[in-house]
Amino acid sequence: MPRITTTPAAAAPAPVVSDASEWGRVAEDGTVEVREGDDWRPVGQYPDGTADEALAYYARKFDDLAVKLGTLETRAQGGGSSASDLTKQATHLLGEVNGAAAVGDLAGLRTRIETLVASLSEATAQEAQAAKEALDAAIAERTEIAEKAEAIAARDLAKVQWKQVTAEMTELFDAWQAHQQNGPRLPKGTAQQLWKRFRDARSTVDKARRAFFSDLDDTHRAARDVKSRLVERAEALAPRGVDGIPAYRNLLDEWKAAGRAGRKADDALWAKFKAAGDALYAARAEQAAAEEADSAPKIEAREALLDEAKAVADEADLKRARSLLTRIQRQWDEVGRIFPREKERALDDRMRAIEQGLKSREDVDWKRNNPETKARANDMSSQLVEAIERLEAELAAAEKSGDARAVKEATEALSARRAWLSALGG
Repeated sequence: MPRITTTPAAAAPAPVVSDASEWGRVAEDGTVEVREGDDWRPVGQYPDGTADEALAYYARKFDDLAVKLGTLETRAQGGGSSASDLTKQATHLLGEVNGAAAVGDLAGLRTRIETLVASLSEATAQEAQAAKEALDAAIAERTEIAEKAEAIAARDLAKVQWKQVTAEMTELFDAWQAHQQNGPRLPKGTAQQLWKRFRDARSTVDKARRAFFSDLDDTHRAARDVKSRLVERAEALAPRGVDGIPAYRNLLDEWKAAGRAGRKADDALWAKFKAAGDALYAARAEQAAAEEADSAPKIEAREALLDEAKAVADEADLKRARSLLTRIQRQWDEVGRIFPREKERALDDRMRAIEQGLKSREDVDWKRNNPETKARANDMSSQLVEAIERLEAELAAAEKSGDARAVKEATEALSARRAWLSALGG
C-alpha cells in the first residue's frame, strides 16, 4: 500500500479549542449563531443556560469535528492506512462540517479537509493501480486453475490413474477455495464465468470417476461371485484327500482367470481357498511321510545291492559279470517302489551307471570278436601286406637306379602302409 504524505500545512495539528466569542454569538432569545466570513448563520438555541454556556456547548461540537480531522491527518501522515478509505472519511467529514451546528472556524476546518483530500489523491491513484494489477493477477491465477482442471478433463479418462487424478483435482479445488478466501474479490461476471469453467471440468472428471468405479464394482462383484463358488468347490474336495489335489490345481487355474474382486474380498476369499488346498496338501504330506517310513528298509536293501553290484566292474569275465548283474537287477525290481521319488531316482541313477559300464565293455568285446569284423580286418591286412611287398620292390629299384624322388615317394608310402597294418594287429 502506498505511503500517504501530507503537505506541511496539514501536518497533524493538536485538537482545536475554539474561541467561541470570536466565532459565535447568542441572541436574547437564546439563538446561537456562527460567523462564516462576513455572514452569521444560526446553528441552534440554548434557552436554558447563559450565553457562555450556550457558546461553550456549540464550541465543543466544533472541537469534535476538529478532533476527527486531526485523527485523519495523523493516520495520513503515519502511513499504513488506505488512501481511498481516508479520502472517503475525509469527504464524509467535509459534509458534516458544511452547515454544521457548531461554533468555530468552520471555513478553516473545511480548508484543512480539502487540503487533506488533495494530498491523498496521488496515493489513491496508486492504490487504484495496485488494486487493478492485483485484480488482473488474481484473474490470471484463477484462470490458470480453471485451465488445469480443463486439461485434466480433456485426458482419456478411461486410462488414467484415478488416485493421481483425484489428488490433482482436490489440490486444484483447495487452491480455488484459498484464492477465493484470501485473494481480491473478482467482478461478479468474471468470477461466475471462471467458476463455471472450473465446475464443468470438475463435473466431467467426477462423472468419469463415478462411472469407472461403478464398472469396477460390477467387475469386482462378478469376480467375487466366481471366487466364492471356487471356494465352495475347493472345500468340497476335502474328503478326497490326496486324490483331490489334481482337481484343486484345476480350480487354482480358474481362480487366476477370475480377475480381481477387490482387495479385502480377495484376501478373505483367498484365505479360505488356500486353507482348502492346505488341507489337501497336508494329507499328501502325511501320506508321503508314511510312504517314506515304509521305504526305509527298501532303501537299505537297494543300498546293499549297489554295494554288491560294484563287483560287476571288477569281474574280467563278461559272461560272469552279466550273470551277476542280471541277478542283482532281478532282486532290485523285487524290492518295489521307494518314496520319496527323488530318493528312488538317485538310487536308480547309481545302478544305471553300473549297467552302462558293463554294456560299454560288452560293446568293445563284441566289436573285437565279431566274425564279420575279423574277416574285413584279415582282408585289409592281406591287401596291406601285398602293398608293402610291392613298395619294398619299388624302393629297392629306385635306390638301385639312384632316383631320389622315387625313393622318397616309395619310402613315405611304405611307412604309411606299415602303420595301417600295425593298427590292424598285423
